[in-house]
Amino acid sequence: MMVQASLKIENAPVTLRELALAKIRQAIISGYFQAGDRLVERSLCEELGVSRSVVREVIRYLEAEGLIETLGKKGPIVAILTWDIAEQIYTIRLLLEQDAAHDCALNAGPEDKKKLHEKLIAINQASAGQDDIQRVEASQAFYETIFQVAHHAIAWEIVQRLNSRISRLRALTLKTPERQLAGFERMTRIYHAIEQNNPAQARQEVIEHLTEAAALAKRILQQES
Repeated sequence: MMVQASLKIENAPVTLRELALAKIRQAIISGYFQAGDRLVERSLCEELGVSRSVVREVIRYLEAEGLIETLGKKGPIVAILTWDIAEQIYTIRLLLEQDAAHDCALNAGPEDKKKLHEKLIAINQASAGQDDIQRVEASQAFYETIFQVAHHAIAWEIVQRLNSRISRLRALTLKTPERQLAGFERMTRIYHAIEQNNPAQARQEVIEHLTEAAALAKRILQQES
């Protein structure tokens, strides 16, 4: 798992809110902040080096993404990820991603295949570096390319609304050695089916990939509950 040494924000040509949002989102996805941890505004302000108004805005945004929830007097905490929630996310992914892979395989030309292969290489490189956040972001870029080539823009908008929780699930399952190997192999098979313009095979590879990932997530989450 990635160890996040500091949340401190350095100078950059983006807003403090955007930087703070990215830092806290990554901290939750990587496990720097654990499920159920209280998120104290004062502590976050000190760690990030930003004002309380920025932290409050970020917390509201991450509540909308499903990464944070507010519990009465306890205040904001890292949302508890249960299998009931995860199962719904995997069901939605399965419905949308198998169709996207199918149509991507129908539409993919040489440049599309080259771009998708580059995304696959990025996943492999991130895996070699043992960086959870880079692996999650590389996987997201791989799927975004599939949806783009498939011309499934509205479906991708739906996936984007779930991406923070999808990324959290990816990071969770990536921590198990068998998932790191099988996950990349599965995505490679999806790529090869698209490369061969085989829509039926691309659909089947997505189904097998997500079924395997969901089963692993179920085992982990039920053990933690």
